[in-house]
Parts: sequence; structure tokens; C-alpha cells
Amino acid sequence: MRQVTIHEAKTHLSRLIEEALQGEEVIIAKGRNPLVRIVPLSRKKPPRKAGGARGVIKKIAADFDAPLSDFDEYAR
Repeated sequence: MRQVTIHEAKTHLSRLIEEALQGEEVIIAKGRNPLVRIVPLSRKKPPRKAGGARGVIKKIAADFDAPLSDFDEYAR
């Protein structure tokens, strides 16, 4: 964890951002009181497309959603 003052943060903002992107925790403080933490934003995942797994499931049994006999004692 690295703690810097507001003045240091203004002077070295680009470097502090790079450190945060590399996993370093960066805290900006006013005097000795911590105020904020610089953290990277989570990367956006590409939007999901319907039908992306087409052809993966070859066959579904007619009774795929029937209750399992192994769990009869739990259904009581």
C-alpha cells in the first residue's frame, strides 16, 4: 500500500494510475488522513450473444426434468 498527499498525487497522477493498474494500492491523503483510494475499473466483458452455444448440446432426454429417485427422502 502506498499513501501520498494530494500535492504528490497532482504532481505524479499518471505514475500513480499506472501503479494502481499494476495492482498496487494507492491511497491519497490530506495530511495524514486517508481520503480516497485509486483502483482500476473492472474491464467490461463483451455482450453475450444468444445462440453462442449452438450445437454443443446434442440431445436432451425426454425426462431430463423428472425428479431423481436419489432425493426421494428430501422431498418429504
